[in-house]
Amino acid sequence: MTAAQERNYTELAPVWCIPFNADAPLDFSAVFGNSNPVTIEIGFGMGIATAEIAAANPDKNYIGIEVHKPGVGSLLGEIKNRGLKNLYIIQHDALEVLEAMIPDGSVQAFHIFFADPWPKKRHHKRRIITRPRTDLMAQKLCGGGYLYFVTDWQEYGEWALAELTATPGLKNAYEGFAEHQTWRPETKFERKGIAGGRGISELYFIK
Repeated sequence: MTAAQERNYTELAPVWCIPFNADAPLDFSAVFGNSNPVTIEIGFGMGIATAEIAAANPDKNYIGIEVHKPGVGSLLGEIKNRGLKNLYIIQHDALEVLEAMIPDGSVQAFHIFFADPWPKKRHHKRRIITRPRTDLMAQKLCGGGYLYFVTDWQEYGEWALAELTATPGLKNAYEGFAEHQTWRPETKFERKGIAGGRGISELYFIK
């Protein structure tokens, strides 16, 4: 961690990080002080795009889930610098958080941008977009809610398209891959992928 990330983590984690508690499902209205719709981002990296989206949508609430401590420190700094009141962090394994802390039918959206593609075949089972993990996400979405997935790994995009298509309760909003959603900020990983000659695959499924 950089000195700034460490300082942010020490100062701000007690305020903006929600501790993992397997015995305490979240009450979003209690967390945010309102009943605005909630978006969960799984694996926000350094959190710049996360903060930009939250800043652009003050009428929506956001929870970022990330295990990487430097990324948590980075996003905490963004929350402070931008004066955000609609973004909290859970530093824990995303699947355990979904299973234990997120009520069924309570989430308006899932954002999953440039998750680890686990390119080796023997590691495919670790991918976040794979059944039955996608079934769990569908279970947590409210009616009309959406799952928005972006990757710069073509094979993972094709894999995710098949897995989401096979997930009960989810319907593709497009015929195949989605159009670029113009409200999503370009991320560092995206620029890196494009510079490396990799195309960007986007998927947008609705509950």
